[in-house]
Amino acid sequence: MARLNIRKLVLAYSGGLDTSVILRWVKDYYGCEVIAFCADVGQGEELAGLEQRALRTGASKLYVEDLREEFARDFVFPILRANAIYEGYYLLGTSIARPVIAKKQAEIALREGADAVGHGATGKGNDQVRFELTFARLAPDLKIVAPWRNPDWTFKGRAELIAYANEKKIPITASAEKPYSMDRNLVHISYEGGILEDPWREPYNDMFRLTVAPEQAPDRPEYVEVEYEGGDPVAINSERLSAAALIARANEIGGRHGIGRVDLVENRYVGIKSRGVYESPGVTILSHAHRAVEQLTLDREVMHLRDSLIPRYAEMVYYGFWFAPEREALEALIDDSQKNVTGTARVKLYKGAVTIAGRRSPNSLYDQRLVSFEEAGGYQQSDAEGFIRLAGLRLRALSRSGSK
Repeated sequence: MARLNIRKLVLAYSGGLDTSVILRWVKDYYGCEVIAFCADVGQGEELAGLEQRALRTGASKLYVEDLREEFARDFVFPILRANAIYEGYYLLGTSIARPVIAKKQAEIALREGADAVGHGATGKGNDQVRFELTFARLAPDLKIVAPWRNPDWTFKGRAELIAYANEKKIPITASAEKPYSMDRNLVHISYEGGILEDPWREPYNDMFRLTVAPEQAPDRPEYVEVEYEGGDPVAINSERLSAAALIARANEIGGRHGIGRVDLVENRYVGIKSRGVYESPGVTILSHAHRAVEQLTLDREVMHLRDSLIPRYAEMVYYGFWFAPEREALEALIDDSQKNVTGTARVKLYKGAVTIAGRRSPNSLYDQRLVSFEEAGGYQQSDAEGFIRLAGLRLRALSRSGSK
């Protein structure tokens, strides 16, 4: 494998063990300038002291970009409008963060005149695909460096990475013992690896950061109202908030009731089954509330068509095809369906559960007079007889022909 000729590289950098070692290794291996880039997508205190660490490790400079509002508005809200859930459980928190990070990384690389971008994703996972498909669409001429796939990258695990960091005097806070890995953003915290690789083993209760255990949640339910306009949440309990602030508020509310914990063995794009544990309190509330408003406002056939596309849409996001034309075409269809999804949902939160307690909308298609058993409301019940006869026509024909 020929070594790439690289002059300047922009590296997706978190300040953790892997990307710290990668920063120094790439700088030495390619003899190039390395610019570190970190996207703030809601990881909070993990950003503290990042610039000093990056510069001491060998970066020429560090970009820290606050992408929280763009992330929430342009990436999270579209998948909420689509009710996109992967394999019935996963709310795509990590999947949807990668394209917004890679998009900004490519922008910085082009602005800096860099000829390469790099990431710390392994060759076994999904993130390598998500990063590189974004680069392919937005900056196809950039070279891509993925050290975990390089035959000259000889590190096998954390102990070797820590030894290298100590040898090179790279500032890290990692220790040799870490029972799992963790990734945080506005949407969720994900946990995988280590002890979680045994799918029979229950996660430690003290592992979770955003949510209390449901059995330790308050003994009284809390009611929350979420307002929607055109398919997007705009207010919680009558307080209008920006997209990122609204998700953060929903996280706070849901977290104290143990909402949104998921334990899933999922199918990675590369073909491996992996076990992931997630806590997504805010978007769990928002997805339930969104469905409640849709129940009043969406036409039946439009809803059923959109719902038939949810697995495909979620798969595109999970696999990394956010900037692919098929995903963009589906978003256009879904967004058109959301024009009248305006209203308020009232949800009840209690010990890990979200239930719908009420919904209302100025665009409601629900007609109480029409549905009522107490009055006709303009509906002629005798019309149903002909309707049913026509629906059963082919079944009667099958019966007469002797088919089963």
